[in-house]
Amino acid sequence: MKRPTIADIARHAGVSKVAVSYALNDRPGVSDATRTSIKAIAEELGWRPNSAARALNGACAQAVGLVVRRPPSTLGVEPFFMELVSGIGSVLSAQSYALMLQMADSHEQELEVHRRWWGERRVDGVFLVDLHSDDARVPAVEALGLPVVAIAPPGTSGSLPAVWSDDGESVREAVRYLAALGHRRIARVAGPAELAHTAVRDLALREACAEAGLPEPETVHTDYTGEEGARATRHLLIAARRPTAMVFDNDIMAVAALSVAQELGLDIPADLSLVAWDESPLTQVVRPPLSAVARDIPAYGATAARSLLALIAGESVGDVRGAPGRLVPRGSTRPPRTA
Repeated sequence: MKRPTIADIARHAGVSKVAVSYALNDRPGVSDATRTSIKAIAEELGWRPNSAARALNGACAQAVGLVVRRPPSTLGVEPFFMELVSGIGSVLSAQSYALMLQMADSHEQELEVHRRWWGERRVDGVFLVDLHSDDARVPAVEALGLPVVAIAPPGTSGSLPAVWSDDGESVREAVRYLAALGHRRIARVAGPAELAHTAVRDLALREACAEAGLPEPETVHTDYTGEEGARATRHLLIAARRPTAMVFDNDIMAVAALSVAQELGLDIPADLSLVAWDESPLTQVVRPPLSAVARDIPAYGATAARSLLALIAGESVGDVRGAPGRLVPRGSTRPPRTA
């Protein structure tokens, strides 16, 4: 079916296209009765404003953007981003805003997308995710004047408002729990070392182990995929003094570790305790179900969306700290056979 136009409305109303434009944009030049009649006809015909034309006239695009630089294989199965998007969408839909989602292979490509979106007025603002400790994207988007909310630890986002939770606190809770069970050799399979939140977890793990009187933990950085998680797990478990407990930076790698443990003839949790991050359906359907760090990711996304819409509206927006993830013990953790 052909999309109705202003010309169609003018023909049905028996007025000029200029009169229709005045009426639909609430500008003076037509009577209240004519304005009401034109709007009723537009509604009956199913007319909606053309976003591109609105953008050219300086109107809001009614859309925000999110560019993700992660391996496609990870995004296909990792619940984090889908739950984040669901939380963002719950707030945007209530305000008749759309979310534009695009993949990128590099930060340079991501910035090019932001420049194009902003230059063509396709979006009114964007979310910035997976910040590096010293991220070149931050000054670049600051220079554009583009409204941006960073979903990242504070101190990495420059002048951009940050929505964050304290990953360090969650790491310390997991270490205290494992130490209380009697574990002394704790290792971690982490995400990319350059990510700011990975650095926060790295430091918290070392500090928490030191506070508990445990040896220096070993951390292996990966790309979040199950393949790399399995490879890192195998590397740690075939060492001369293998860990008795391991913490993983996502659920996919923790599930992959179960297969590696089976491959090596290890029993979970008698020979090895596992903790995943974040909790997801994946952590609960495997056997044994995985102990996991749980947080309300949709609420996290909703908070970021509210902050971005407030920023777009011209309000002053500061950093927002969400609730930290909390450990949910399940069948994959228990005291070690030997300390």
